[in-house]
Amino acid sequence: MQATTCPYCGVGCGVAVQSESDAVQVQADAQHPANLGRLCSKGSALAATVSEAGEAARILHPSIDGKQVDWTQATDHIAASIRSAIDEHGVDSVAFYLSGQLLTEDYYVANKLMKGFIGTANVDTNSRLCMSSAVAAYQRAFGADAVPCCYEDLECTDLLVLIGSNAAWTHPVLYQRMVQAKQSNPNLRVVLIDPRRTISNDLADLHLPLKPSSDGILFKGLLRHLIAHDVVDRAFIAGHTDGFAEAERSVASWDIDRVAEHTDLSRDQLTQFYDWFATTPKAISFYSQGINQSATGTDKCNDIINCHLATGRIGQPGAGPFSITGQPNAMGGREVGGLASQLAAHMGFTEPETDRVQRFWNAPTVAKQPGLKAVDLFDAMHRGDIKVVWILATNPAVSLPDSEHVRAALAKCPTVIVSDLTANDTTEYANVLLPALGWGEKDGTVTNSERRISRQRAFRPAPGEAKSDWWSLTQVAQKLGYENQFPYTSAHEVFVEHARLSGFENNGKRAFDISALSTLTGKGYDSLKPVQWPVTHARPKGTARLFTNHQFFTATQRAQFIAAPPHIIAAPDGMFLLNTGRLRDQWHTMTRTGQVASLCGHDELPFVEMHPDDAADQGLSQHQFVQVQNHHGRFIGRLNVVDSVQRGQLFAPIHWTQQFAQSAIINSVVAPVVDAVSGQPQSKAAVVSLQRFDCQQWARVVTTEPLQSNDWAYWAQTRIARGYVTLVGVSDEVDWKIWLRSRFESPIFVKHYQNPLSGQQALIASDEKRPVALVFTHANVAELPSQVWLERVYAINDSATLNQELHGELGGYDELICSCFKTTRKAITAAMEQGSEDLEALASTLGCGSKCGSCRPELNGLLRLYAENPMVA
Repeated sequence: MQATTCPYCGVGCGVAVQSESDAVQVQADAQHPANLGRLCSKGSALAATVSEAGEAARILHPSIDGKQVDWTQATDHIAASIRSAIDEHGVDSVAFYLSGQLLTEDYYVANKLMKGFIGTANVDTNSRLCMSSAVAAYQRAFGADAVPCCYEDLECTDLLVLIGSNAAWTHPVLYQRMVQAKQSNPNLRVVLIDPRRTISNDLADLHLPLKPSSDGILFKGLLRHLIAHDVVDRAFIAGHTDGFAEAERSVASWDIDRVAEHTDLSRDQLTQFYDWFATTPKAISFYSQGINQSATGTDKCNDIINCHLATGRIGQPGAGPFSITGQPNAMGGREVGGLASQLAAHMGFTEPETDRVQRFWNAPTVAKQPGLKAVDLFDAMHRGDIKVVWILATNPAVSLPDSEHVRAALAKCPTVIVSDLTANDTTEYANVLLPALGWGEKDGTVTNSERRISRQRAFRPAPGEAKSDWWSLTQVAQKLGYENQFPYTSAHEVFVEHARLSGFENNGKRAFDISALSTLTGKGYDSLKPVQWPVTHARPKGTARLFTNHQFFTATQRAQFIAAPPHIIAAPDGMFLLNTGRLRDQWHTMTRTGQVASLCGHDELPFVEMHPDDAADQGLSQHQFVQVQNHHGRFIGRLNVVDSVQRGQLFAPIHWTQQFAQSAIINSVVAPVVDAVSGQPQSKAAVVSLQRFDCQQWARVVTTEPLQSNDWAYWAQTRIARGYVTLVGVSDEVDWKIWLRSRFESPIFVKHYQNPLSGQQALIASDEKRPVALVFTHANVAELPSQVWLERVYAINDSATLNQELHGELGGYDELICSCFKTTRKAITAAMEQGSEDLEALASTLGCGSKCGSCRPELNGLLRLYAENPMVA
């Protein structure tokens, strides 16, 4: 078995892989300290992403303007484009846009080339979209981008506060560790702070459904409460911090009544939370995108940190402010300076730092000031200031706010270079397209949310002419004349240089230091075990927690309290506040997970959630389609009417793209509002309107091959085991029998079925062997059968069985709950009716919940619902 690391979220799970010929088997690595033998639904399905089906759309050869070329021609062209842009427009006309999907070695070479040799800091990363506010807050408070906690703290705390984190879906393996911790520690209490009631509520003892954007006020009130009740650590404050007096003055007016007024929480809710925090020394604040993705995300992170500094709850087991990373290598990218606001090895742009880096790199010049952050970078591109952009392993045409503006910027840029695995929305704008290596082919390191460096190892050959990103960057650097400074022939050589820089003239002044790894041989690098930085000669086995000695990395070595003003967002009358987020089984823009059938059943279509009272006011009902819009763009999706969102608010997932559905990019309606300190976009509070979206006729079409048509008013496509299910909306009724016969060259037989009660129609097209296509139509989209039923029916080869199925209810509605065992809600309800009363019984009868565990919170919810009212479940 080959030990490697999962390529999804920032948990950084260890994976054990066995690869023989085309067969790949994946299982959790029980020895890896991040996951201890657990994997989520996405990690469990990793083998499918490297199967033939998952590889169908791979980019296999370099191309220029759509014409296949070899690597020499491609890298010659890139180098010439960069030289030309610099000669005519200066170094700031060139930009790189990187990704937390890159390995640290890729990131290092890109950052070195741009900031040290091209000479501009216009190199940013999609980590700007998820982590930069947490980074900026740590830097302000501690003097370094240094997460103080480790995963073990989640298991030895007595109060776990989840803030803007739906960990059950976004970091499922950590969530399972939390569940286990709660079972092991009867004193552990969990508080969930989120405007929505998410699936993570299954773990919570207290849910605080506060008003959007009022998190900072909640924690200002907490700091005031701690001071008023004398729960602050005066000795720690006096000996190890600055700025407390100003912070104290800034929260003096935030008494519990004022906090209640501005957060929409009750006095009782606030009192309970504040008392729990005040009386529990071992408290962890675990925060994620719900805090970071705000116009004042940095301030909110500092509001949280202030409460830990005031109580001295940092650098101790089970206590501290713990920001959780979204991507597998967002932290590794920051280590090498992947953000435009950093230089390298956690150094900035002061004169001593730029001089130090320039001398180490033997560079002709080093960028002397921060470059353009993500949103500003694409604004500059739209203005025509950026002439060459190289985008690696990310899809900004979907992931950045105001996506129509971003697409226009890409269309205007003279040279767009894209390195990626598969075609996506961004590759459509590429003048130069480069085939990159994917998971299982790449070799290097990643750093997870607890500062743990792990190896990603190759276990399969590269397809076509795909190459490592560090290699393609090195080729271009050499053709720009920097052969001596970019001599790399392996990821190992890049890593040890990166490690040397981390310790260069450090002497304990910088938090990030892995200099003890700088002497690794190739064999030592290949066998490197997971280790948490700092990794120094004094701490060769790494460091679990930071600040245990209460020494920080500010100029005074004292932590800093930050006094920040409050911030509240409200939607105008008749408008809604849209919150965006992630789903359990999908990842980012679905370039990997969207091709895996087992991951596409849980949430089969783009959707938007709305409170029942708001839906009633709008005359809308469950599973109708709606259009969400503002002056930036529009999003079309299915309406899910749920009471888990508050009135006046909406929720929609971020994952769908134009590759999978029409008008499905939620960032089309997210304004490019950013945090003034970090530059992170405010993705959690877009102001939008919502209207019904109607079509004359709706159809669900099941085929072996994917479908798309510009003649349709709407379409959305999902992968199933034997093909694709496409939801189609048309303005004029279609004769689907004629359409089916036009689709197939060989003779087919089309049989028609109709349900006289519902008005739903079904057509089955068969060749001599089996059904080749199914079409179900209805004027009301909510009457169409669900995907899980369609997938099952399409797998039937026996005509008699299929006829019997189609003479029944023609589907009805069902939903997938467990991806591992394909267990549906109807099957679970039936098992509960037969006496399965707990998770163990369901696992025994159906298997659900017994593998990755990602579905367990939903299973618990169904069990509770059935116990309360069997008819509803």
